[in-house]
Parts: sequence; C-alpha cells; structure tokens
Amino acid sequence: MAELKQINIQNLPDLLTVREVAELLRVSPLTIKRWGKKGKLPPIRINSRGDRRYKKEAVLWLLGIQPKEN
Repeated sequence: MAELKQINIQNLPDLLTVREVAELLRVSPLTIKRWGKKGKLPPIRINSRGDRRYKKEAVLWLLGIQPKEN
C-alpha cells in the first residue's frame, strides 16, 4: 500500500514543477498540462526547453486555500 506524504504548504517553493503540482492536486501530470492549455492553471515557461513551472499561489487558489496576509 502506498504511503501518503504529509505536505506542508509553508515549505513549498514559490514555483512548482508539473510533477509536484500533480502530486499535490492528486491528478496526472498530463492533466496539469491540459489545464495549462485551457488557461485553468497557466504555466510559466523557463529555460530554452520551455519547462513548465506553476506559481504556488495559483495552485493554492485551486485548492481553495487563501494565502495568509502578514
């Protein structure tokens, strides 16, 4: 049986990879890429290969979590 990892939202980096977002939202990486094409979760393209990164705030918004104001 697979062990569930505890995810600490405060320790997440500001930019997340496709795999990190997929694990966090419990969907496949392909779903994350499709959401990007549809505009539901727009990626930031980095480096010459065009790797996708996603803003932590956008992912938390999809989860219904509002960032705390300091």
